[in-house]
Amino acid sequence: MTSIAIITARGGSKRIPRKNIKNFMGKPMLAYAISAAIDSGVFVEVMVSTDDSEIADIAVKYGAEVPFMRSEKTSNDFATTADVLYEVKEEYKKLGKEFDTICCIYPCVPFLTGKILRDAYETFKKSGRKALTPVVKYSFPIQRAFKVNDKGCIEYREPEFALARSQDLEPMYHDVGMFYFSSDNKGLQDGCVPYVMDETVVQDIDTLDDWKLAEMKYKVLHA
Repeated sequence: MTSIAIITARGGSKRIPRKNIKNFMGKPMLAYAISAAIDSGVFVEVMVSTDDSEIADIAVKYGAEVPFMRSEKTSNDFATTADVLYEVKEEYKKLGKEFDTICCIYPCVPFLTGKILRDAYETFKKSGRKALTPVVKYSFPIQRAFKVNDKGCIEYREPEFALARSQDLEPMYHDVGMFYFSSDNKGLQDGCVPYVMDETVVQDIDTLDDWKLAEMKYKVLHA
């Protein structure tokens, strides 16, 4: 099985300008994704898909390949990750290269490690499924969530669980937005196996407050 890591890092970040290469604890943010992919030892190629020459230069500096630049069509605000991955696969075909498995890695993942990717890859292979995505358990049972009604008051979204004990409710999970493995473009919708992660290494980085929280968490984990 031949596997490629595709790190999606366009240059048009809005909420945190230049987020993908902004300095995070001494290195460009993108460097963490590249290092994790390389350290995992499971990929025959680690590449960065970008439309930005500065990002491309940094990617190469930290050991990734940038065999071609992303098109304008897949660099706008409306392009999906699936659009980007399809384009990458087609461009590699032109170079005479095809891969059995794709690992899409997002660029802002400072807590991702080679070990996590390696373990996830092994889980994926053993599962026999078409895709794997990392998830984390909600810290509080979402069955007991509140909503604000039309009178401006809170009420249980699912009142049948109002008196249920937390430990008796089924655990629920959400996507952590770090990476996923797939051998089929439809894998995430059809037969996707979960890889459950610890919430200490899960952190969205969409705002400056998120960024500061990630820095604090990183310092604690690497103290």
